[in-house]
Amino acid sequence: MILNLDSQFNPFPGQPAIEFDAFTFSGGEPHIKIKSDLSAAETVMITHRLTSFNEVGLLLIAIDAVRRCLVEEIHVFIPYFPAARQDRVMVAGESLSVKVYADLFNQLRLKGVIVYDPHSEVTPALLDNCVTVSNFTFIERILKDLPKDTLLVAPDGGALKKIYKLAAYLKDYNVIECGKTRDVKTGKLSGFKVYANDLEGRACLVVDDICDGGGTFMGLAGELKKAGAGDLYLAVSHGIFSKGTEKLSEHFRRLYTTDSFRTIVDDAVEQLPLGDLL
Repeated sequence: MILNLDSQFNPFPGQPAIEFDAFTFSGGEPHIKIKSDLSAAETVMITHRLTSFNEVGLLLIAIDAVRRCLVEEIHVFIPYFPAARQDRVMVAGESLSVKVYADLFNQLRLKGVIVYDPHSEVTPALLDNCVTVSNFTFIERILKDLPKDTLLVAPDGGALKKIYKLAAYLKDYNVIECGKTRDVKTGKLSGFKVYANDLEGRACLVVDDICDGGGTFMGLAGELKKAGAGDLYLAVSHGIFSKGTEKLSEHFRRLYTTDSFRTIVDDAVEQLPLGDLL
C-alpha cells in the first residue's frame, strides 16, 4: 500500500492508496491520523515532496503513525532530499546540513529510502538503506523531441561524473564540459567557461540535478553562444526556480523538469511526472 502525503504527487500510480487526515495545529505542529485499516499490510511506501521543515515533520510523524499500525516494513520516497547541496562545510561556522536530515531518517530504521537523482554521492552515503534513481529515463524522454545531433552539456565539474554515466547509457551523445568559479563566502558566480572551440550550431541540452535561482545556467548560456551553440535547452531533475523562469527563458528555448519538488504551471516549462518515468 502507498501513502501519498502530497495530494498532487503520485509517483507510483496504480497502487492502493492509504486514506488519512492531516492538519497543522495553531502552534505550527503537523498532525496526521491514518484512516485505512493497515492490519493486513506488511509493507507500506510513504511518499512526500519536502519543500519545508514542516513537510519533513509531517513525513516523520506519518512514519511513526504507520509503524504504530504494526506495519513491519516501511519505505519512503523522498525525490528531492533536503539540504543535499549542503554536503560540505565550506567555511567555519556552517552546518553539514545534509547529515542532520540523514540522521533524522536513520533513527527511524526504515526498510528503504528512495531518492531521485541526488545532488552528490554524499546523500546515499549518509542515508541507511538508500536506493537512488538516476535521471536517465527523464533525459532520454526529452531527447526524443530534440535534434539527433544534440550535445549534452555539463555545466560544471560537479556534474561531470553523472553526465558521463548518462552519455554511456544513451550511447550516441557527446558531452561538452564547462566550468565556473564560485566565491564560497558570498556565493557569487564568475569565470564561466566552455571547453570547446566550435559547437557548429548544434543544439545543446544543459543537464543538471537542480535549478534554484538559475544563475549558473544563465551565465553559461552566453558562453555557449560564443562557442557557436545553436538552440539551448535546460533539463533539471528538481525544478525549484526560486526566481521564476522569465530570465531563464530569454536564454533557453525550453525548460524541462520533473514534479519532484513541486507542481509547476508555466508555459516555459515542460514538467514530466515521475509517475511516468520510474
